Amino acid sequence: MRRHPRIRSLAIALVGLVVVALLSACGAATPASNLPTAQVMAKGQDEGPLQISLPAASATPSPTLAPPGVVATPAPLPALRDGPGGLPYPLSLTKLDFGVVGHLYYTDRATALASARAAGFIWFRQQIHWRDIEDQSGQYFWADLDNIVADVNAAGMLLMINITRSPTWYTANGSDGLPQDPAALARFAGALAQRYSGRVHAILIWNEQNLAYENGGRISAEDPGHFVEIVAAAYTAIKAADPRVIVVAGAPASTATNDPGTAMDTLSYLRAMYAYKGGMIRDYFDVQALHPGGSANPPDTLWPDQPSSAKGWTEDPSFYFRHVENQRRVMEQAGMGDHQVWITEYGWATPNHTPGYEFGNQISYETQRDYIVGAITYTYQHYPWVSNMFLWNLNFTVLQAESGKDPNNEQGSFSIFNADWSPRPAFYGVQQAIADIRAKQP
Repeated sequence: MRRHPRIRSLAIALVGLVVVALLSACGAATPASNLPTAQVMAKGQDEGPLQISLPAASATPSPTLAPPGVVATPAPLPALRDGPGGLPYPLSLTKLDFGVVGHLYYTDRATALASARAAGFIWFRQQIHWRDIEDQSGQYFWADLDNIVADVNAAGMLLMINITRSPTWYTANGSDGLPQDPAALARFAGALAQRYSGRVHAILIWNEQNLAYENGGRISAEDPGHFVEIVAAAYTAIKAADPRVIVVAGAPASTATNDPGTAMDTLSYLRAMYAYKGGMIRDYFDVQALHPGGSANPPDTLWPDQPSSAKGWTEDPSFYFRHVENQRRVMEQAGMGDHQVWITEYGWATPNHTPGYEFGNQISYETQRDYIVGAITYTYQHYPWVSNMFLWNLNFTVLQAESGKDPNNEQGSFSIFNADWSPRPAFYGVQQAIADIRAKQP
Protein backbone atom coordinates (compact mmCIF):
# COMPACT_ATOMS: atom_id res chain seq x y z
CA MET A 1 0.00 0.00 0.00
CA ARG A 2 1.54 3.28 -1.07
CA ARG A 3 1.10 5.79 1.72
CA HIS A 4 2.81 9.08 0.93
CA PRO A 5 4.41 9.97 -2.45
CA ARG A 6 7.97 11.20 -2.42
CA ILE A 7 7.93 14.45 -4.39
CA ARG A 8 10.08 17.07 -2.67
CA SER A 9 12.10 16.08 0.32
CA LEU A 10 14.10 17.45 3.20
CA ALA A 11 16.67 15.04 4.56
CA ILE A 12 17.33 14.99 8.28
CA ALA A 13 20.50 13.00 8.81
CA LEU A 14 20.23 10.02 11.11
CA VAL A 15 23.57 9.68 12.83
CA GLY A 16 25.05 6.78 14.70
CA LEU A 17 22.29 4.23 14.32
CA VAL A 18 24.22 1.74 16.40
CA VAL A 19 23.22 0.87 19.94
CA VAL A 20 26.90 0.47 20.84
CA ALA A 21 27.25 4.23 20.47
CA LEU A 22 24.44 4.62 22.94
CA LEU A 23 26.18 2.44 25.49
CA SER A 24 29.44 4.36 25.24
CA ALA A 25 27.63 7.69 25.51
CA CYS A 26 25.30 6.81 28.38
CA GLY A 27 27.36 4.47 30.52
CA ALA A 28 27.08 0.79 31.30
CA ALA A 29 23.72 -0.86 30.74
CA THR A 30 22.06 -4.02 29.58
CA PRO A 31 23.79 -4.82 26.26
CA ALA A 32 21.53 -4.48 23.26
CA SER A 33 22.57 -7.94 22.13
CA ASN A 34 20.90 -9.41 25.22
CA LEU A 35 17.54 -8.03 24.22
CA PRO A 36 15.26 -10.23 22.12
CA THR A 37 14.94 -9.59 18.41
CA ALA A 38 12.12 -10.26 15.99
CA GLN A 39 12.23 -13.53 14.11
CA VAL A 40 11.88 -11.71 10.80
CA MET A 41 13.60 -8.36 10.74
CA ALA A 42 13.10 -5.66 8.14
CA LYS A 43 16.03 -3.93 6.50
CA GLY A 44 18.17 -1.87 8.85
CA GLN A 45 16.94 1.49 10.05
CA ASP A 46 20.25 3.17 9.22
CA GLU A 47 19.95 2.93 5.46
CA GLY A 48 19.66 6.60 4.61
CA PRO A 49 17.96 9.70 5.95
CA LEU A 50 14.47 10.25 7.20
CA GLN A 51 12.47 11.72 4.33
CA ILE A 52 10.07 14.63 4.87
CA SER A 53 8.03 15.57 1.84
CA LEU A 54 5.07 17.58 0.63
CA PRO A 55 2.75 15.69 -1.75
CA ALA A 56 2.45 17.37 -5.13
CA ALA A 57 -0.87 18.77 -6.32
CA SER A 58 -1.19 16.05 -8.94
CA ALA A 59 -0.63 13.22 -6.49
CA THR A 60 -3.54 11.06 -5.43
CA PRO A 61 -4.89 12.59 -2.20
CA SER A 62 -5.21 10.56 0.97
CA PRO A 63 -8.65 8.99 1.30
CA THR A 64 -11.10 11.01 3.36
CA LEU A 65 -13.45 9.79 6.03
CA ALA A 66 -17.21 10.18 6.13
CA PRO A 67 -19.91 9.33 8.66
CA PRO A 68 -21.64 6.02 7.93
CA GLY A 69 -23.85 6.43 4.90
CA VAL A 70 -22.68 9.99 4.18
CA VAL A 71 -20.31 11.11 1.43
CA ALA A 72 -17.67 13.44 2.84
CA THR A 73 -17.41 16.93 1.36
CA PRO A 74 -14.26 18.35 2.90
CA ALA A 75 -13.47 22.04 2.65
CA PRO A 76 -11.10 23.00 -0.19
CA LEU A 77 -7.45 22.58 0.62
CA PRO A 78 -5.20 25.65 0.39
CA ALA A 79 -2.82 26.02 -2.52
CA LEU A 80 0.47 24.20 -2.09
CA ARG A 81 3.30 26.51 -1.11
CA ASP A 82 6.73 26.72 0.41
CA GLY A 83 7.07 27.15 4.13
CA PRO A 84 9.74 28.61 6.39
CA GLY A 85 13.26 28.18 5.09
CA GLY A 86 11.92 27.42 1.60
CA LEU A 87 10.93 23.95 2.77
CA PRO A 88 7.62 22.30 1.89
CA TYR A 89 4.60 23.31 3.94
CA PRO A 90 3.39 21.48 5.88
CA LEU A 91 6.29 19.17 6.62
CA SER A 92 5.30 15.51 6.48
CA LEU A 93 6.73 12.00 6.60
CA THR A 94 6.79 9.70 3.61
CA LYS A 95 5.76 6.53 5.41
CA LEU A 96 4.46 5.26 8.72
CA ASP A 97 7.04 5.68 11.47
CA PHE A 98 7.03 4.32 15.01
CA GLY A 99 7.94 5.96 18.29
CA VAL A 100 7.52 5.44 22.00
CA VAL A 101 6.73 7.66 24.95
CA GLY A 102 9.27 7.28 27.73
CA HIS A 103 11.00 9.20 30.47
CA LEU A 104 14.76 9.74 30.50
CA TYR A 105 15.26 12.07 33.45
CA TYR A 106 17.07 10.60 36.45
CA THR A 107 16.96 7.00 35.27
CA ASP A 108 19.07 4.50 33.35
CA ARG A 109 18.92 6.14 29.94
CA ALA A 110 21.25 3.64 28.31
CA THR A 111 18.97 0.70 29.04
CA ALA A 112 15.85 2.70 28.16
CA LEU A 113 17.20 3.75 24.78
CA ALA A 114 18.72 0.37 23.95
CA SER A 115 15.37 -1.24 24.81
CA ALA A 116 13.45 1.24 22.65
CA ARG A 117 15.73 0.54 19.70
CA ALA A 118 15.50 -3.21 20.23
CA ALA A 119 11.71 -2.94 20.00
CA GLY A 120 12.06 -1.24 16.62
CA PHE A 121 11.15 2.33 17.60
CA ILE A 122 13.03 5.09 15.83
CA TRP A 123 11.33 8.10 17.51
CA PHE A 124 11.42 8.93 21.21
CA ARG A 125 8.94 11.32 22.80
CA GLN A 126 10.25 13.07 25.92
CA GLN A 127 7.96 15.41 27.86
CA ILE A 128 9.62 18.37 29.55
CA HIS A 129 8.31 20.75 32.18
CA TRP A 130 9.04 24.29 31.08
CA ARG A 131 8.76 25.43 34.72
CA ASP A 132 11.82 23.29 35.60
CA ILE A 133 14.03 24.89 32.96
CA GLU A 134 13.28 28.63 33.09
CA ASP A 135 13.51 30.69 36.27
CA GLN A 136 11.75 33.96 37.02
CA SER A 137 14.68 36.00 35.72
CA GLY A 138 14.25 34.41 32.29
CA GLN A 139 17.42 32.33 32.56
CA TYR A 140 17.33 28.80 31.15
CA PHE A 141 18.92 25.79 32.83
CA TRP A 142 19.49 23.21 30.12
CA ALA A 143 22.02 20.81 31.67
CA ASP A 144 19.71 17.84 32.27
CA LEU A 145 18.06 18.20 28.88
CA ASP A 146 21.46 18.59 27.20
CA ASN A 147 22.37 15.11 28.39
CA ILE A 148 19.06 13.61 27.25
CA VAL A 149 19.30 15.16 23.79
CA ALA A 150 22.89 13.96 23.42
CA ASP A 151 22.04 10.42 24.48
CA VAL A 152 18.97 10.09 22.25
CA ASN A 153 20.98 11.26 19.26
CA ALA A 154 23.88 8.95 20.15
CA ALA A 155 21.35 6.13 20.17
CA GLY A 156 20.45 6.94 16.56
CA MET A 157 16.89 7.89 17.47
CA LEU A 158 14.83 10.88 16.40
CA LEU A 159 13.63 13.06 19.26
CA MET A 160 10.30 14.80 19.81
CA ILE A 161 10.22 17.17 22.77
CA ASN A 162 6.79 17.77 24.31
CA ILE A 163 6.59 21.15 26.06
CA THR A 164 4.20 21.27 29.04
CA ARG A 165 3.85 22.90 32.50
CA SER A 166 4.31 26.67 32.43
CA PRO A 167 6.20 28.54 35.13
CA THR A 168 3.50 29.81 37.46
CA TRP A 169 4.32 33.48 36.88
CA TYR A 170 3.32 33.14 33.22
CA THR A 171 -0.22 31.92 33.90
CA ALA A 172 -3.30 33.96 34.75
CA ASN A 173 -4.03 32.12 37.99
CA GLY A 174 -0.66 30.91 39.22
CA SER A 175 -1.19 27.36 37.92
CA ASP A 176 1.16 25.52 35.59
CA GLY A 177 -1.31 25.41 32.70
CA LEU A 178 -1.05 27.27 29.42
CA PRO A 179 0.62 30.70 29.64
CA GLN A 180 -1.44 33.88 29.51
CA ASP A 181 0.84 35.50 26.93
CA PRO A 182 1.66 33.36 23.87
CA ALA A 183 4.94 35.22 23.48
CA ALA A 184 6.25 33.66 26.69
CA LEU A 185 6.04 30.12 25.36
CA ALA A 186 7.29 31.29 21.96
CA ARG A 187 10.49 32.62 23.52
CA PHE A 188 11.10 29.32 25.28
CA ALA A 189 10.26 27.17 22.25
CA GLY A 190 12.47 29.29 20.01
CA ALA A 191 15.36 29.05 22.45
CA LEU A 192 14.93 25.26 22.64
CA ALA A 193 14.88 24.92 18.84
CA GLN A 194 17.96 27.12 18.53
CA ARG A 195 19.95 25.27 21.18
CA TYR A 196 19.18 21.83 19.79
CA SER A 197 19.11 22.65 16.10
CA GLY A 198 19.47 19.46 14.09
CA ARG A 199 19.16 17.31 17.23
CA VAL A 200 15.52 17.86 18.19
CA HIS A 201 13.47 16.79 15.21
CA ALA A 202 9.94 17.62 16.34
CA ILE A 203 8.41 19.83 19.02
CA LEU A 204 4.98 18.99 20.40
CA ILE A 205 3.13 21.98 21.82
CA TRP A 206 1.37 20.94 25.03
CA ASN A 207 -0.65 17.82 25.76
CA GLU A 208 -4.38 17.17 26.28
CA GLN A 209 -5.08 20.87 26.70
CA ASN A 210 -8.85 20.24 26.55
CA LEU A 211 -8.56 18.91 30.11
CA ALA A 212 -9.11 21.60 32.71
CA TYR A 213 -6.04 20.50 34.65
CA GLU A 214 -3.73 20.78 31.64
CA ASN A 215 -5.28 24.10 30.60
CA GLY A 216 -4.86 25.76 33.98
CA GLY A 217 -7.75 24.64 36.17
CA ARG A 218 -10.78 25.36 34.02
CA ILE A 219 -11.73 25.07 30.35
CA SER A 220 -13.98 27.52 28.50
CA ALA A 221 -15.21 28.22 24.98
CA GLU A 222 -12.43 30.79 24.53
CA ASP A 223 -9.60 28.44 25.37
CA PRO A 224 -9.22 26.65 22.02
CA GLY A 225 -8.64 30.03 20.37
CA HIS A 226 -6.09 30.95 23.01
CA PHE A 227 -4.31 27.68 22.29
CA VAL A 228 -4.23 28.54 18.58
CA GLU A 229 -2.52 31.84 19.40
CA ILE A 230 0.05 29.95 21.48
CA VAL A 231 0.71 27.40 18.72
CA ALA A 232 1.07 30.17 16.12
CA ALA A 233 3.56 32.11 18.23
CA ALA A 234 5.56 28.98 19.05
CA TYR A 235 5.57 27.83 15.41
CA THR A 236 6.91 31.18 14.25
CA ALA A 237 9.71 31.17 16.83
CA ILE A 238 10.66 27.54 16.23
CA LYS A 239 10.83 27.93 12.47
CA ALA A 240 12.92 31.09 12.78
CA ALA A 241 15.44 29.06 14.78
CA ASP A 242 15.32 25.84 12.73
CA PRO A 243 12.81 25.44 9.89
CA ARG A 244 13.51 21.71 9.74
CA VAL A 245 11.76 21.06 13.05
CA ILE A 246 8.33 19.44 12.68
CA VAL A 247 5.88 21.49 14.77
CA VAL A 248 3.12 19.32 16.19
CA ALA A 249 -0.10 20.82 17.58
CA GLY A 250 -0.96 19.19 20.91
CA ALA A 251 -3.54 16.41 21.07
CA PRO A 252 -6.77 16.89 22.97
CA ALA A 253 -7.61 14.03 25.30
CA SER A 254 -10.16 11.51 24.05
CA THR A 255 -13.24 12.41 26.09
CA ALA A 256 -16.94 13.14 25.77
CA THR A 257 -17.03 15.23 28.95
CA ASN A 258 -18.16 18.85 28.82
CA ASP A 259 -17.69 20.50 32.19
CA PRO A 260 -15.66 23.70 32.79
CA GLY A 261 -13.94 22.16 35.78
CA THR A 262 -13.08 18.90 34.01
CA ALA A 263 -12.83 18.93 30.21
CA MET A 264 -14.20 19.98 26.83
CA ASP A 265 -15.08 17.07 24.57
CA THR A 266 -12.50 16.22 21.95
CA LEU A 267 -14.47 17.00 18.81
CA SER A 268 -15.82 20.30 20.08
CA TYR A 269 -12.33 21.38 21.04
CA LEU A 270 -10.92 20.52 17.61
CA ARG A 271 -13.79 22.28 15.82
CA ALA A 272 -13.23 25.42 17.88
CA MET A 273 -9.48 25.30 17.21
CA TYR A 274 -9.96 25.07 13.48
CA ALA A 275 -12.74 27.68 13.33
CA TYR A 276 -10.85 30.31 15.31
CA LYS A 277 -10.22 33.45 13.21
CA GLY A 278 -11.33 31.72 10.04
CA GLY A 279 -8.93 28.79 10.36
CA MET A 280 -5.88 30.79 11.42
CA ILE A 281 -4.08 27.68 12.69
CA ARG A 282 -3.91 26.32 9.13
CA ASP A 283 -0.70 28.31 8.58
CA TYR A 284 0.99 27.51 11.88
CA PHE A 285 1.45 23.78 12.35
CA ASP A 286 2.88 20.87 10.41
CA VAL A 287 1.19 17.91 12.07
CA GLN A 288 -1.84 17.42 14.31
CA ALA A 289 -1.31 15.15 17.30
CA LEU A 290 -4.32 13.02 18.20
CA HIS A 291 -5.04 10.66 21.09
CA PRO A 292 -7.47 7.79 20.50
CA GLY A 293 -9.20 5.99 23.30
CA GLY A 294 -8.73 2.34 24.19
CA SER A 295 -10.09 1.32 27.59
CA ALA A 296 -10.62 -2.47 27.37
CA ASN A 297 -11.90 -2.35 23.79
CA PRO A 298 -10.27 -4.14 20.85
CA PRO A 299 -8.70 -1.73 18.33
CA ASP A 300 -11.05 -2.62 15.47
CA THR A 301 -14.25 -1.88 17.42
CA LEU A 302 -16.15 1.42 17.60
CA TRP A 303 -19.35 2.62 19.20
CA PRO A 304 -22.13 2.50 18.04
CA ASP A 305 -21.80 0.41 14.86
CA GLN A 306 -19.16 -2.10 16.03
CA PRO A 307 -19.31 -1.97 19.83
CA SER A 308 -16.99 -3.86 22.12
CA SER A 309 -18.18 -6.62 24.43
CA ALA A 310 -15.90 -5.38 27.24
CA LYS A 311 -17.38 -4.71 30.65
CA GLY A 312 -17.85 -0.96 30.92
CA TRP A 313 -16.30 1.98 29.09
CA THR A 314 -17.96 0.94 25.83
CA GLU A 315 -20.93 3.26 25.20
CA ASP A 316 -19.20 6.28 23.69
CA PRO A 317 -16.77 6.59 20.77
CA SER A 318 -14.20 8.31 23.00
CA PHE A 319 -13.46 4.97 24.68
CA TYR A 320 -12.23 3.44 21.41
CA PHE A 321 -9.01 3.48 19.40
CA ARG A 322 -10.98 4.16 16.24
CA HIS A 323 -12.26 7.44 17.69
CA VAL A 324 -9.23 8.84 15.89
CA GLU A 325 -11.36 8.52 12.73
CA ASN A 326 -13.93 10.94 14.12
CA GLN A 327 -11.19 13.38 15.01
CA ARG A 328 -9.67 13.13 11.55
CA ARG A 329 -13.08 13.79 10.03
CA VAL A 330 -13.24 17.10 11.89
CA MET A 331 -9.86 18.03 10.42
CA GLU A 332 -11.00 17.27 6.89
CA GLN A 333 -14.27 19.13 7.26
CA ALA A 334 -12.32 22.17 8.43
CA GLY A 335 -9.99 22.05 5.43
CA MET A 336 -7.00 20.76 7.41
CA GLY A 337 -6.70 17.50 5.50
CA ASP A 338 -3.29 18.35 4.05
CA HIS A 339 -1.81 18.07 7.55
CA GLN A 340 -0.80 14.60 8.64
CA VAL A 341 -1.76 13.06 11.97
CA TRP A 342 0.64 11.69 14.54
CA ILE A 343 -0.92 9.46 17.19
CA THR A 344 1.21 10.66 20.09
CA GLU A 345 -0.29 8.29 22.69
CA TYR A 346 -2.04 4.95 22.33
CA GLY A 347 -1.97 1.81 24.42
CA TRP A 348 -3.88 -0.49 26.73
CA ALA A 349 -3.73 -0.65 30.52
CA THR A 350 -3.27 -3.98 32.27
CA PRO A 351 -4.31 -4.88 35.85
CA ASN A 352 -3.58 -1.95 38.16
CA HIS A 353 -4.53 -0.37 41.47
CA THR A 354 -5.60 3.10 40.27
CA PRO A 355 -9.24 4.21 40.63
CA GLY A 356 -10.71 5.15 37.27
CA TYR A 357 -8.53 2.70 35.37
CA GLU A 358 -10.32 -0.46 36.40
CA PHE A 359 -10.85 -1.31 32.73
CA GLY A 360 -7.23 -2.47 32.74
CA ASN A 361 -8.19 -5.33 35.03
CA GLN A 362 -9.84 -6.95 32.00
CA ILE A 363 -6.61 -6.91 29.98
CA SER A 364 -3.96 -9.60 30.38
CA TYR A 365 -0.42 -8.98 29.18
CA GLU A 366 -1.16 -11.20 26.19
CA THR A 367 -4.29 -9.23 25.34
CA GLN A 368 -2.35 -5.99 25.67
CA ARG A 369 0.10 -7.37 23.10
CA ASP A 370 -2.68 -8.37 20.73
CA TYR A 371 -4.47 -5.01 20.97
CA ILE A 372 -1.31 -2.98 20.45
CA VAL A 373 -0.31 -5.07 17.45
CA GLY A 374 -3.88 -4.81 16.17
CA ALA A 375 -3.77 -1.01 16.44
CA ILE A 376 -0.47 -0.83 14.56
CA THR A 377 -1.80 -3.10 11.81
CA TYR A 378 -5.16 -1.32 11.59
CA THR A 379 -3.44 2.05 11.28
CA TYR A 380 -1.14 0.83 8.54
CA GLN A 381 -4.01 -0.69 6.58
CA HIS A 382 -6.68 2.00 7.05
CA TYR A 383 -5.13 5.38 7.96
CA PRO A 384 -2.81 6.68 5.24
CA TRP A 385 -3.05 10.13 6.87
CA VAL A 386 -1.24 8.85 9.99
CA SER A 387 2.54 8.97 9.61
CA ASN A 388 3.76 8.35 13.15
CA MET A 389 2.55 6.34 16.17
CA PHE A 390 3.96 6.79 19.68
CA LEU A 391 3.17 3.93 22.02
CA TRP A 392 2.33 4.80 25.62
CA ASN A 393 4.63 3.72 27.27
CA LEU A 394 8.14 2.31 27.54
CA ASN A 395 9.40 2.45 31.11
CA PHE A 396 6.97 3.87 33.65
CA THR A 397 7.03 0.62 35.65
CA VAL A 398 10.76 1.14 36.07
CA LEU A 399 10.32 4.78 37.08
CA GLN A 400 7.69 3.90 39.66
CA ALA A 401 9.87 1.20 41.19
CA GLU A 402 12.91 3.50 41.23
CA SER A 403 10.93 6.12 43.15
CA GLY A 404 9.60 3.57 45.66
CA LYS A 405 6.06 3.62 44.28
CA ASP A 406 3.76 0.85 43.15
CA PRO A 407 4.84 -0.16 39.63
CA ASN A 408 1.30 -1.42 39.04
CA ASN A 409 -0.30 1.99 39.13
CA GLU A 410 -2.10 3.04 35.94
CA GLN A 411 0.98 4.50 34.26
CA GLY A 412 3.04 1.39 34.85
CA SER A 413 0.17 -0.81 33.70
CA PHE A 414 0.55 0.58 30.16
CA SER A 415 4.29 -0.23 29.98
CA ILE A 416 5.80 -2.89 27.73
CA PHE A 417 8.53 -3.69 30.28
CA ASN A 418 8.35 -4.87 33.85
CA ALA A 419 10.01 -2.95 36.66
CA ASP A 420 13.18 -5.08 36.30
CA TRP A 421 13.37 -4.35 32.54
CA SER A 422 12.20 -7.83 31.59
CA PRO A 423 9.99 -7.57 28.49
CA ARG A 424 6.26 -8.07 28.66
CA PRO A 425 4.58 -9.92 25.78
CA ALA A 426 3.75 -6.57 24.16
CA PHE A 427 7.45 -5.96 23.57
CA TYR A 428 7.75 -9.02 21.38
CA GLY A 429 4.51 -8.25 19.55
CA VAL A 430 5.53 -4.67 18.83
CA GLN A 431 8.96 -5.74 17.71
CA GLN A 432 7.56 -8.19 15.18
CA ALA A 433 4.77 -5.88 13.97
CA ILE A 434 7.15 -3.00 13.29
CA ALA A 435 9.60 -5.29 11.50
CA ASP A 436 6.80 -6.71 9.34
CA ILE A 437 5.52 -3.26 8.32
CA ARG A 438 9.01 -1.92 7.65
CA ALA A 439 9.57 -4.83 5.30
CA LYS A 440 6.47 -3.81 3.32
CA GLN A 441 7.24 -0.09 3.09
CA PRO A 442 9.55 1.28 0.41
